[in-house]
Amino acid sequence: MTPTLVRQHLPHAGPAPRADRGARARDWAEIQERMLVPLYEAVYERLEVGGGTRLLGLGCGAGLALLMAASRGAAVTGVDSSSPERLALARERLLAEGRGTRPGDHRLVAGSPGDAAVAGAPTHNLVTAFEPIGCVAGDSEGLGSLLAEAAPLTGRGTPVVLVGWGPPERCSTSAVLRVATKLADPLRGAAALRAARRDDLEEVAQRAGLRPDGSGRVACPFGYADVDSAVRGLLSTGLFDAAVDATDQAQVDKEVAEALHPHLRRDGTVWMPNVFRYLIARTV
Repeated sequence: MTPTLVRQHLPHAGPAPRADRGARARDWAEIQERMLVPLYEAVYERLEVGGGTRLLGLGCGAGLALLMAASRGAAVTGVDSSSPERLALARERLLAEGRGTRPGDHRLVAGSPGDAAVAGAPTHNLVTAFEPIGCVAGDSEGLGSLLAEAAPLTGRGTPVVLVGWGPPERCSTSAVLRVATKLADPLRGAAALRAARRDDLEEVAQRAGLRPDGSGRVACPFGYADVDSAVRGLLSTGLFDAAVDATDQAQVDKEVAEALHPHLRRDGTVWMPNVFRYLIARTV
């Protein structure tokens, strides 16, 4: 577990600035990203990821999923345009020497899938989009364009993995995420959190011209060493950014901490059972 860090909030006038982007990227990599490890493992096991796999990871972030695939022998390429700080951490993890991977087989690209194209390179035989959708209104809109750009880098029948949040009644974290909606309401045009729908992933696949070919559900409990770690981890997702813009950092921290109280255990840890769903679709 990540050790507790103590933060102090100084008096301020007006909205407080968001936490340092580098610190938030570290919080993501050290606290939050590992919550989806059971999902990554289930997908890789089902698709038999190994030495013959050439994986293209969309929105790869800090690269934990890529690192896990590389440890199975896969050659991986990750693309991400949302966070240079997270991508820098992925480079540290994946491309550093002495980590038991083969650096020459792996690439990280700051940009879109089209930027990862290399003339004469073998096509990718697996595409993953592990950023869960179905939590924020419109969170799947950008995914369609990413999948369209990725298609020319694959062959016919290539599996494409899409991921979404499970039903709210199976996701304890849903109640905590509602804090973001409540605080962001004064901000015109703020994205609203919504309940995941059963066909979210299939709709994305259909719009992208992909053929659904199986799905599964995986339990991914969110467990934290303490409330402070939980707050930092959840805020690192970016789902609370609009709330911070509408109020201030201290207010968001306070209300998220209060929302976590029902999930606080006697030993001070925080535990929230969740279920995520994945869809395997194929290029045509």
